[in-house]
Amino acid sequence: MTAATPSRAGPDASGSRFDASGRWELHPSVSVRPEPFGALLYHFGTRRLTFLKDRRLLDVVTALHDQPSALAAIRAAGVDADDVPRYTAALARLAGAGMLARREAP
Repeated sequence: MTAATPSRAGPDASGSRFDASGRWELHPSVSVRPEPFGALLYHFGTRRLTFLKDRRLLDVVTALHDQPSALAAIRAAGVDADDVPRYTAALARLAGAGMLARREAP
């Protein structure tokens, strides 16, 4: 069980940098359950449960599919410019945990 909250930028769990200019989406095996504190993400393939402890992060994650990049999803969710690195780091942790997947170009 892991928790994702916005924090300082850094490498994802695989050791590589998260590319916020890339196209991302929730992994097809991940289910989202909104909660008052944020959300629960459950990966049916790995059986991993992740808590999103921030409602705005939930907004970012749900906007990923409709935006041309992770950075665009962050902006669409209304994240202040000063907080973008923290949200990028949170998305990097989610990608490293397999909760997010790269999206193919249309």
